[in-house]
Amino acid sequence: MLFDLHGKRRRVVQATYLTLAVLMGGGLVFLGIGSDASGGLLDAFGGGSDGSGDGNSIIEERVGKNEERVKANPEDEAARKQLARDYYSLAAALPVGQDGRVPAEGQDELQKADANYRAYLALEPEKPDAKLALTALQLYDPNALNKPPEAKEAAALRARVKNDPETYLALVKYATLAGDTRTADLATQKAVDLAPKKQRKAVKAAAEQAKAPAAPGGAGAVPTTPPP
Repeated sequence: MLFDLHGKRRRVVQATYLTLAVLMGGGLVFLGIGSDASGGLLDAFGGGSDGSGDGNSIIEERVGKNEERVKANPEDEAARKQLARDYYSLAAALPVGQDGRVPAEGQDELQKADANYRAYLALEPEKPDAKLALTALQLYDPNALNKPPEAKEAAALRARVKNDPETYLALVKYATLAGDTRTADLATQKAVDLAPKKQRKAVKAAAEQAKAPAAPGGAGAVPTTPPP
């Protein structure tokens, strides 16, 4: 497994990620994980369509350069990571439908992001990139490629690296979406164990809410905010 619980996801925007956190006295709310990112949906790439053309041109140019790098060296870890981020960003920049999903014309970019993320993992990096795993969470989200098992593994990677209650709560959510109740239960206990003593009851309640069945046609109360 990617983690050891006993020792150890203004729209679908240019780049987004999920986490869960506990609001004391208010139950479960969904916020950014730790300090990895600031701002919200409206802030991503300048707040939407304004200036997005220039942003996409920069990304596309960078994609071209990194594609050349991986052709020359398929094990170029930095290029693989950036390609995964950039292909996802290009797909997420497209206007979404009423269902909130990345449109059909973005599927090729999503698949390329997936291929590069998997190629990065296959290199077995000594220090896995927890921030890249944020992108992977969104890549595998129901509104993108809709691959719950892969999203669960990305959440597990983040939890192993960051080892805090928030990332284990995120793992509870994604393990539940993947139908892995055992991992969801283990992640619940880990989140509680890592929480300050006075917050453990609230963390436990948050985890139980994260296990609640998703609303029909969606992944439940899962908002998005941009990764760094």
